[in-house]
Amino acid sequence: MTAPTPYLHFPGSAREALTFYGDVFGCAVQLHTFAEFNRTDGPADAVAHGYLTGGPVALFAADVAGDEAPFRCEGMMLSLLGTADPATLRKWFAGLADGGRVVDDLQQRAWGASDGQVIDRYGLHWLVGFEVSESA
Repeated sequence: MTAPTPYLHFPGSAREALTFYGDVFGCAVQLHTFAEFNRTDGPADAVAHGYLTGGPVALFAADVAGDEAPFRCEGMMLSLLGTADPATLRKWFAGLADGGRVVDDLQQRAWGASDGQVIDRYGLHWLVGFEVSESA
């Protein structure tokens, strides 16, 4: 294991969320249902385990079952600082903002770096940025 991977529990929207992230980051999505895992504590088509594969971002997710609490994000951001070229980071920012909320627009800062923050439609707070001029 090279780094921690977020594992999110969604209130019945894991399939939709992982598909959204797969589209934003241009990667495949693997989904396994409760039925596949012989689980009877939720709907058969609910996601028991899902993840992004073959892309630049690692995320795991599942649908909650029973009285499990769904994911809530407060006081934490996922950082994409310098993880791709500026054009790709701008594209990801726009994709994450679609249906979400821009907290701080992606912009060049006084010290020369560019960054911005967005909370996507599923509640994940992202920090996106790079360290080249805005014209790059």
